[in-house]
Amino acid sequence: MRAVNRNSLLVWGLTAGAVGALLFWRHSVITKLGATAFVTGYILFGLMVFLALYNTRKKLSMVPLGRASSWLTLHVIGGLAALFIFAAHIGTFWPLGLAEQVLATLFLLVSASGALGYYLQLWLPGRLARRGPEMIYDRIPAELARMRAEAEAAAMAAADVSGYDTLGRYYVESLAWYFARPRFSLNHLLGGRRPEVWLRRRLQTIDRLLSDGERVHLKRLEELGAAKTALDAQYSLQTLLKSWPMVHVPLASALLFFAVWHLIVVHVYAR
Repeated sequence: MRAVNRNSLLVWGLTAGAVGALLFWRHSVITKLGATAFVTGYILFGLMVFLALYNTRKKLSMVPLGRASSWLTLHVIGGLAALFIFAAHIGTFWPLGLAEQVLATLFLLVSASGALGYYLQLWLPGRLARRGPEMIYDRIPAELARMRAEAEAAAMAAADVSGYDTLGRYYVESLAWYFARPRFSLNHLLGGRRPEVWLRRRLQTIDRLLSDGERVHLKRLEELGAAKTALDAQYSLQTLLKSWPMVHVPLASALLFFAVWHLIVVHVYAR
């Protein structure tokens, strides 16, 4: 889902105008030696609360609270607006106090993790589509177990054809490692071809030692290996897509907690 599209141009324009007006007001007040920290701080805090509601909206998907794509668009727009308001609020390149530095660090980490998450949502669906029909994430372990059982059966069946356990022993010594669980996760994320190369070399190694009857079962192992490679890629990419909120959401929660604490401290010492 893209946050920038024809339907969202009006919201983008209104938000840009509102942020521009706020920055112009801040500049005019500062030139008169006035203070703007309370206003920009409260606006920034309110915006952060609104952004935090997006996670609640995702958990309450069964409740008719508007389209998910609309919430995502508002989340992205609000996040970008928060960056400008944050810069206006601190009024300097980097705050001096330790507490303010902790808040600034959390804010930047939340912003960076949010930008990364949005990029992943745009980038990963295309990668998944190129790896064949998308498999539901929760079903992948069961599908891998089915492939492993079928690969073991194919390796053992070769012995019934030839009377030798050449393919069976080779499967146990080499190929069983590959079928045991998802492999080459980092390489799949980087878009490499190491799994295909690894599998092809090992199949070519044993091919010249087999009879024609055994090669039928080796061909089946090759087909299962190719299918597992695609499934491993699906698993790696979907795991990344599901894992980034485990970084973004706790950081956002910590930011909101420290923002409330900062608000209380400011009011206590402002008296």
